[in-house]
Amino acid sequence: MDEEDTRDFNERCAQCSEVNWGLTDGGRFYCRSCHNVTERTREVVNTDFITNSRVQTISKGLKKQEKNDGGYEWYICEGFQLVLKKQVEALQALGVCPQMKDEILCNFWRCYLQKSKQAYCKRPAGETVKALSVCESSTDVDSDPERPSLLHLLSLSESEGDLQTDCSFASSVSKVSESTSVYSGSVDGSLYLMKNQKEKLRMTMPMTLSFCYLALLWVREPITLSELLRFVVEGHIPYMNVFQHFPEKMKLCGLDLKIFCVESWPVYEEVFNKMHELAAFLDLPRFPDITESCFLHPDMLCMKYLMEANLPDELHHWTCRVVKKIGIGEVDFLTLMPGNKSTRKVKYDVLAAAVIVVVLKLLFLLDDHYEWLLSEFAEERNKNNTEGGPYFEFKKWYEVVKHSLDVEQKKLDEEKAKYLWRCEKPLFYSVKNKSKVLKRRQMVVNLQNQFGKLSGSVQRAEKPNPSSFQLSWSEENTDGSCFHGHSLKGVLQEKCGLLTTMNPDYWLCTVKLCNEKLCGHLAHYREVEFPQSYHFVLGLFSFLLRIQPSYIHDEVCMIEHRLFNKKLCKKLKYNSVLRKLKRPKTSNIKPM
Repeated sequence: MDEEDTRDFNERCAQCSEVNWGLTDGGRFYCRSCHNVTERTREVVNTDFITNSRVQTISKGLKKQEKNDGGYEWYICEGFQLVLKKQVEALQALGVCPQMKDEILCNFWRCYLQKSKQAYCKRPAGETVKALSVCESSTDVDSDPERPSLLHLLSLSESEGDLQTDCSFASSVSKVSESTSVYSGSVDGSLYLMKNQKEKLRMTMPMTLSFCYLALLWVREPITLSELLRFVVEGHIPYMNVFQHFPEKMKLCGLDLKIFCVESWPVYEEVFNKMHELAAFLDLPRFPDITESCFLHPDMLCMKYLMEANLPDELHHWTCRVVKKIGIGEVDFLTLMPGNKSTRKVKYDVLAAAVIVVVLKLLFLLDDHYEWLLSEFAEERNKNNTEGGPYFEFKKWYEVVKHSLDVEQKKLDEEKAKYLWRCEKPLFYSVKNKSKVLKRRQMVVNLQNQFGKLSGSVQRAEKPNPSSFQLSWSEENTDGSCFHGHSLKGVLQEKCGLLTTMNPDYWLCTVKLCNEKLCGHLAHYREVEFPQSYHFVLGLFSFLLRIQPSYIHDEVCMIEHRLFNKKLCKKLKYNSVLRKLKRPKTSNIKPM
């Protein structure tokens, strides 16, 4: 039918120069090759009216029928699209490049909708569906400009087709399940939570952060995953109760709250794993290279974390040596290649923190004994030191950093305890109940303010501006609390014109690594089995990255085995030979 209607339209497509036209439900011509939609419409001669008069069929778009409670029909993917829109706008306010929204994240989202068969495709055969009257042919011009058609979205350029549109991708395919639940405000709330949806990579709230981190990684923005999650906790990026930013006519109730209502903070490991699953699911190509000039390179991140941990600047030379020695600064090791199971998933921030921990073990051993001896030695030399900077004292650094860390940790625990999980914007499910809900909410706020004044509690201060540093140290302080300029000569010695460590020993966290695919980790970490100095250093970077110390411990074990691989192989071979030599010989006496 389309071939007959488009037979006389021979113009070339403005985008791909092909002549392969089809007709939309609204009567517009669209290119079957690139899905570009033109402004030209099919002319129809209708003899029911005046003879030879031409009437154009104009699409009504995706206009929704308004419900009795004043709300529109909406789909779950619409809600997640609004969440992504708010999150990427918040990231742009923090200073990320503007291309991330239109050129990167929008294309990722479109690809996901197509791969998950929620849009830009036909519904699978055999699925119980019913047709919706989405696009109707009419003689009037009663179309909804706020909800463009799907084919129009496909024709948009990268700058136009961003996440600002409020259209429903799911409804554009004109089919939904007949088993739509009445216990959700959305059309497909119950269908979205069905078991068959688990076969696909179903969208969740943590996955919105995976989308954002995937886009940040593509444009190589100087924001690590730990910083992204910290900005979420601090309220700079919408995540908790983000549905309060939905339009008023998008009613949430029942199963919708189970999907969009979050009652816990995002977890690093979950967001990280979902990001890699998402990259493989979208079949993305190799990401842009992570080079030495990129912020995510271990050398750059080590410099940042050394400053934040108040450690001497000279340690950066040693971290660079370790990175180069074991090859974790190579482009192929750092660059993300989705779907390649042979490459290791790199946690850039955790890897950099682990490199610093290994360097501290190389220099100070961190066995609750040797580092204190070196500290006493440096203290004695500082008393007689009149030239150059002071020698680094591990004991003094420990006391200064521990005090600041305890203060910040207490402040963080108090903020989490005082966090109001209840949504500030009240939810109401009908126009009739709106006045009651608002009145009740205002009464609660007034009572809270009155009790707050009576108890003398301090009003919540405005959230501070976001910062890449949680702990700041200034060299201008006269109290000696900044160790950036301190020297490491007290723990180094010169051999053959090169500075080497005075410490000849090193202890490994583990001799043999676990199978990460089977155990889920490379090594076990129990605090009681390791020195307190080592645990304190892990706890420091655990606070800075807001992750569990065991994650950093895993990376430390991986670096150690790369660093001492040859010695470990020799030791394992030597031990196996000893076991063979000590094995008792079998008796040659025959049994009776």
